[in-house]
Amino acid sequence: MRTVNRRIPLAVLATAFLLVGCNADPDTAGGAAPATAVAERAPDPSPSASPAQTVDVTEAPTAEPRDAPLPSPPEPSPVATPTAPAPSAATPTATPAGGSAQALLATLAVKGRAPLTGYERDEYGQAWADVDRNGCDTRNDILRRDLGNEVLKPGTHDCVVASGVLDPEPYTGRRIEFVRGETTSTAVQIDHVVALADSWVSGAFAWDERKRIAFANDPLNLLAVDGPSNSQKGAGDAATWLPRAAYRCDYVARQIAVKAKYGLWVKAAERDAMNRILDTCPGKPAPAYGPVELPPAGLGSASHADPAPTPVPSSGGSGGLDPRFPYCTDAKAAGYGPYTSGQDPEYDWYRDADHDGVVCE
Repeated sequence: MRTVNRRIPLAVLATAFLLVGCNADPDTAGGAAPATAVAERAPDPSPSASPAQTVDVTEAPTAEPRDAPLPSPPEPSPVATPTAPAPSAATPTATPAGGSAQALLATLAVKGRAPLTGYERDEYGQAWADVDRNGCDTRNDILRRDLGNEVLKPGTHDCVVASGVLDPEPYTGRRIEFVRGETTSTAVQIDHVVALADSWVSGAFAWDERKRIAFANDPLNLLAVDGPSNSQKGAGDAATWLPRAAYRCDYVARQIAVKAKYGLWVKAAERDAMNRILDTCPGKPAPAYGPVELPPAGLGSASHADPAPTPVPSSGGSGGLDPRFPYCTDAKAAGYGPYTSGQDPEYDWYRDADHDGVVCE
């Protein structure tokens, strides 16, 4: 029998190969998407159903997440966003808005005591100068503010306090009857709550005269008080002198406000004493204060004090007259003046430098 050698056309073999490949188990295809998905979408074989196009159709819906566009970063939280701190109550020109004295104390610099070298009362200008130019000296301004039932001396433009009542007196709690006179005026004195000498060793030594004059006449730093208690206090700070227990929180809070307003520091022992006091009255507010107001250049300067024509020692006020002092500054420091031309005989004792008809104002 003769053997017939038949050749299978190459096209037939290719077709068979394709059919076998389409029926292959998908698990053996390395995890590729099954070809039946392509057949369901395009049952009629055509050149467009090439393997390359199959990959495009089956892989597009399941693209890797890394191919997707990145989400926009979340906007930062207002809490986490760093912001500039609000102005502190320690700033000398700021006014505390209901802040506690203890919180304000924590903002003050703590340093040692500076030398007292160079300190003189005159470094703070004339005693009780009229820095606010209201026609009345600072001492009488404070007496009018703090005394009750005050009687004003006639002919002084409602400036000079002739008598009044200090009740209660802050440092002792007593009632003090004030009567202006050579031997009685010292019963009520005007205290610098932060003493001038204490301010000097806490930073005021570096100030110019205008700022020291403002400090010495600032109502925030002044109180009408019992004369002997004021003398006992001297230049003491909170670590060395304190008033009666019931007034200590008010006293210390005022000292802190004054030091904050003028940028003075506290000594370590002073700070500790203040904290001990304020621990007994948590949340005690600090007195409100405004910016430092400097007087015009030359106003209140000790170099412009008006001397009497002939300096004489103090003498008794005979005939109802005030005692005579060498200088207007001395008279005002003792609580006397002003004197008006044609009304007060004392006017003739002193020089009217500005020719306004009033001396020792």
